[in-house]
Amino acid sequence: MSMRLSRSIVGEAEAAAVHRVICEDGYLGIGSEVQRFEAEVAAYLGVPADWVVSANTGTAALHLAVESALGHGSGAEVLVPSLTFVASFQAIGAAGAVPVACDARLDTATIDLDDAERRLTSRTRAIMPVHYASNPVNLDAVYAFAQKHGLRVIEDAAHAFGCLYKGRKIGSFGDIACFSFDGIKNITCGEGGCLVTSDQAVADAARDGRLLSVEKDTEKRFSGQRSWEFDVERQGWRYHMSNIMAAIGRVQLARLDGEFAPKRRELAALYRERLSAVPGVALLEAEPEAWIIPHIFPVRILNGLKRRVIDALDAAGIPTGQHYKPNHLLTLYGGGKPSLPVTERLHEELLTLPLHPGLSREDVEAVCAGIVEAVNR
Repeated sequence: MSMRLSRSIVGEAEAAAVHRVICEDGYLGIGSEVQRFEAEVAAYLGVPADWVVSANTGTAALHLAVESALGHGSGAEVLVPSLTFVASFQAIGAAGAVPVACDARLDTATIDLDDAERRLTSRTRAIMPVHYASNPVNLDAVYAFAQKHGLRVIEDAAHAFGCLYKGRKIGSFGDIACFSFDGIKNITCGEGGCLVTSDQAVADAARDGRLLSVEKDTEKRFSGQRSWEFDVERQGWRYHMSNIMAAIGRVQLARLDGEFAPKRRELAALYRERLSAVPGVALLEAEPEAWIIPHIFPVRILNGLKRRVIDALDAAGIPTGQHYKPNHLLTLYGGGKPSLPVTERLHEELLTLPLHPGLSREDVEAVCAGIVEAVNR
């Protein structure tokens, strides 16, 4: 197989789990397999099972989190870094809230709290830090900022499942954290996501909300039944995870610590070793008090050399990516107004290199050699 930027690492164990659900259980919707997956995620994080609410995508989890915390159609403003996948902004908008694009720090590509503070208004109700490249930068400062200004914190931890901050797993503390389990994340359900919160009002609203806000329908589904006589008091969505997705996720979760995490960390460390002293290349700084399972590996290519590096790697059969086009440059979110100079500079410099557990050390060496040759040409 030619080198891939990212890929799903699935095999016979995942296939057997899906076969079991199809051929032995026979019920493919939300049921006991989803219940077991949520319980196992909770046990992995070290939290009660009722803190975890799964969904069919990470974007759905973010949408449910914003809506459950702030209310449907509230018009509340949410501070969010522009340098994130458009899903973060779309989830805020889908909940009837307003994403407020904030600038990034040049050293970490995460939200600049000084810039965020300048964008506070009387309508600001939440901040959504994005753990870019799995890096939960200075969460203490984020939560202090939120406490100072009376804000909810909704962590976009799509990249950060399994990561630790000060020895505690992301999602095991704080306000609300949302994870993605799509095909290329640290673990996958094929698609999927979840939110984790100790706020039972938020968890209960999200749990109902994923099933069209049919009250307490999750309890029925987990017991193999469904609700026929029910009430609906708020807007809901068809966002539930399926048993097939959960079956894949349970296998993946069991593989994370022993297989996926060590390989991702090994390859990222090799990239850092080979590229740390290369002129024209700058590495993003990692949070010193975090333990990271890297989902992607972006680097900054300086001095206008990014296109040269992309072309050289492409000629060698090495794919690259860009995470992400800043949202404030998209038409829906302002088309370049306001100007966010650091984010725009990062957009010009950031280049994502191949990273997934299917890569070899030799693959990483080839990527690094191609970059060195291109910048030194």
